[in-house]
Amino acid sequence: MAIWYNPPSLEEMNARCEDTMIRNLGIEITELGEDYLRGTMPVDARTRQPRGFLHGGASLALAETLGSYGSALCVDLDTKILFGQEINANHLRPAREGTLVTGTARPYHLGRTSHVWEIRITGEEGQLVCIARHTVSIRDK
Repeated sequence: MAIWYNPPSLEEMNARCEDTMIRNLGIEITELGEDYLRGTMPVDARTRQPRGFLHGGASLALAETLGSYGSALCVDLDTKILFGQEINANHLRPAREGTLVTGTARPYHLGRTSHVWEIRITGEEGQLVCIARHTVSIRDK
């Protein structure tokens, strides 16, 4: 059974990211499953560190984007507002410039006032690059 409140299409989700950091980093939402949200990000001049590998901060931006978007899809945004409350990550292996990383967000906890998401970021060959946990605070508007 899907956890989503009233999900828009992938096209609508990505269109909402225009003129944001999300779009500037090349992040794209690519899949919405029954209990997960997936997105990709290129490792290029926008997201790499000086030695040509994925910048850890870019990994966190992808993770927070997916966790926050996941929470936004689970609540009524007409009555609720969301804020990222905490994020942490372990960077496990580098991803090289010229590749694409994929993040998959799944909920650990979907409560009334907070959500906790696990985001796994993998390289093109499926190797785990980063694992993050993101807590989202949910408040009444």
